[in-house]
Amino acid sequence: MEFNFHTVNLKKKYPLQISRGIHDRSQNLFIEIIKDGITAWGECAPGRTEGAATAQEVEIHLKKLIDSKIDSLSLYEVYQRAKDLNVPACAIAGMDIAMWDWKAKKANMSLKDLLGLPTSSVPTSITVGINPPELVKERVELILQNPQIKSLKIKLGSKEGIDYDKLIYSQVIESTKNKDIAIRVDANGGWSLDEAKLMMKWLADRKAEYIEQPLVEGDEDKLQFLFAGRPLPIFIDESCRFSEDVANYYQNVDGVNLKLMKCGGITEALKILNVAKAHGLKTMIGCMSESSISISAAASISGIIDYVDLDSHYNLDPDPSDGSLMVDGITMTNSMPGHGAKLKTQSYVETNR
Repeated sequence: MEFNFHTVNLKKKYPLQISRGIHDRSQNLFIEIIKDGITAWGECAPGRTEGAATAQEVEIHLKKLIDSKIDSLSLYEVYQRAKDLNVPACAIAGMDIAMWDWKAKKANMSLKDLLGLPTSSVPTSITVGINPPELVKERVELILQNPQIKSLKIKLGSKEGIDYDKLIYSQVIESTKNKDIAIRVDANGGWSLDEAKLMMKWLADRKAEYIEQPLVEGDEDKLQFLFAGRPLPIFIDESCRFSEDVANYYQNVDGVNLKLMKCGGITEALKILNVAKAHGLKTMIGCMSESSISISAAASISGIIDYVDLDSHYNLDPDPSDGSLMVDGITMTNSMPGHGAKLKTQSYVETNR
């Protein structure tokens, strides 16, 4: 088995500001696996909260994993070996995505079909970051030029406070008043308990469908006070990274948002979905700053997920990968074997074998 690493710079068309800061570019690590004449692809989107801040850190961890002799291990054994070696989740995700891609290509099946999953029928949300109302107006109008778009996810939790959040959201309502658009809200942990209570009531009266991560990661003990009498469904994101986290919070939330970079790829994502459904929770799948490779892997399992937020590749200039499609607002994979995506050769910045 041959492993190649490709470091690629990603630039956003529009900077994305959330409660924790602003993001306008990133550097991702792409993993190329070649075995039995089959080439497979994975992607790592580094992040401090996911255990590795840079593509270089990710590569170091993955080389440590490869040096532990994983060629003869099953896909599940590789995942466990990586956990045992303390490989960060975003690094595990890249390897896991590539190995699932290879496994499906070996079977000459799409990853979705290999897993026995249905095709998604859920349109993706398109994210609108924290910006002054006049920029929010421009951004929403531009997004809605695409008639396929059916839902927006609005980032709130501004450092300027909840009054500024209200201005942002009010502009979204004004810009969508004549359109049938679902509106979801993600505070990215930007509110205190009292602010969350106030904002959830205010948002519930103004078309919001749910609230995601209202409280900062680490304040999960306060969710019980927010959950009781809640006017909106509550989803957690940063507070739920792995399947074992679901059991800790299921009594005080309505759903969980999983991300491949946060949990370590397809293998753990499937476990999270099973545990969440066993506890009667709704499910959502989201993304970090990812190209069509990681997005296509996530889209391969989105047919069993209630809410979809797979839109980061639409905001890349350019997307360095081929593969993902939008069909009637739904982020889809193509019909090719594996997850269907690959890195464009002209996108390579550097290659380390």
